[in-house]
Amino acid sequence: MSARLKLVFLTPGTGGWYCGACMRDNALAKALLAAGHEVSLLPMYLPLQLDEEVLAGSHAVPVFFGGINIYLRQKFAGSRHLPGWFDKLLNHPRLLRGVARHSHMTSARDHGEMTLAMLRLEDQRFGKELDQLCVWLEQETPDILCLSTALQAGMIRELKRRMDVKVICCFQGEDTFLDHLPAPCRDECWRELAARVRDADLLVAPSRFYANLMEQRLGPDDLTIKVMSNGINLDGYVPLTAKPGPPVIGFLARMAREKGLEIMVEAFIHLRTVLGHPDALLHLAGAATAENLPLIESLQQRLAAAGLTDQVCWQTNISREEKTAMLRALTLFSVPATYPEAFGLYVIEAMASGVPVVQPAAASFPEIVEKAGVGVLVPVGAATAQSWQTHATYVDPAALARAWHGLLEQPDKLRGMAAGSRRAAEEYYEVGVMRDRFLALVREMLDPAGDDHPPPI
Repeated sequence: MSARLKLVFLTPGTGGWYCGACMRDNALAKALLAAGHEVSLLPMYLPLQLDEEVLAGSHAVPVFFGGINIYLRQKFAGSRHLPGWFDKLLNHPRLLRGVARHSHMTSARDHGEMTLAMLRLEDQRFGKELDQLCVWLEQETPDILCLSTALQAGMIRELKRRMDVKVICCFQGEDTFLDHLPAPCRDECWRELAARVRDADLLVAPSRFYANLMEQRLGPDDLTIKVMSNGINLDGYVPLTAKPGPPVIGFLARMAREKGLEIMVEAFIHLRTVLGHPDALLHLAGAATAENLPLIESLQQRLAAAGLTDQVCWQTNISREEKTAMLRALTLFSVPATYPEAFGLYVIEAMASGVPVVQPAAASFPEIVEKAGVGVLVPVGAATAQSWQTHATYVDPAALARAWHGLLEQPDKLRGMAAGSRRAAEEYYEVGVMRDRFLALVREMLDPAGDDHPPPI
């Protein structure tokens, strides 16, 4: 695309743990900037937490719809009249990061009410925050506004009323969050989301699996969601051809039950004690907050009871350098998530490090593994779930352990899969590939009658 675009990415931050959507937005924004476009990255709710350098100039951008102010607006009507200097104080990144560490203290009911209110911005509960965002955007005059998650769709109608801007709305795991809200707020949020996403000019999902899932859940009439696979900057991901010492199986994700942390530990115990593998090690890394500690402690007790404490390494909240060093030292990689994962950036990071992946045959994982032509998919069964959690799955720890064991017994096959994993990351998931796909979708959005449309996925 020859014309220079002005783009703004509005990205919800996490404040304290790495978020795949934030990392995708930052990588894409930097790639677009390098290609000659004008790009800004705006944090929303909480500061961005990234393991790489943020887009140039982003540190000077304030946090919009700051989490503390949003909570106060929701709970206390009088807080809408607080002076601007006090609002600014409550939006200080350091304060927001501190609050983020205790975000689990907010009730599910509070989350539901705030989500619904954000999807219905016209009631002006958050009008002050919306005005501040619009003032900033009107000064920047972007051609395109990219919303990182469909949960931001409540602002599209008002933004398009106030300014001439195209809006791209991305999907990234909204179903799991909404499904865990309490009734009746859960059903209201789903209905509101179905109406609001139709205000966007373009809808994008990171996998065909997730596009199909959300098209079904936001129906019944036709809804078209395009696919753009997530990508990463491959700098720093260096495969090692020789890995001395015993094999190491790795996990890199939030240390939560839904990410499969418990399954990983049970599978490792099975590998060592039942299948009798003599020396395999387990390396568990990822974000951990206070609410994850009880699970971690219980799993450490299980490992101690099996006599495997010294065979497991735990690393929490690691830096990018620690992450890439951990990945390149692995022999195998798994994250046996039990929910409908929209993409799984961690799988691409492992592939970029030349590490074969063993993943559940569910959600977006078959799409990634089969395109790469390497890796192993483990059959899944239905998880015990509420009736509305129709896509929850479960990987038998023994089956996962058998898949590991089978590969560890074939070192030549492992080496071939390792090389193929890196090649697939370069061909399909490098940030430049994501940028080109994004620009092709933008071209189609701006000129729907044109002939130069993106290829089908």
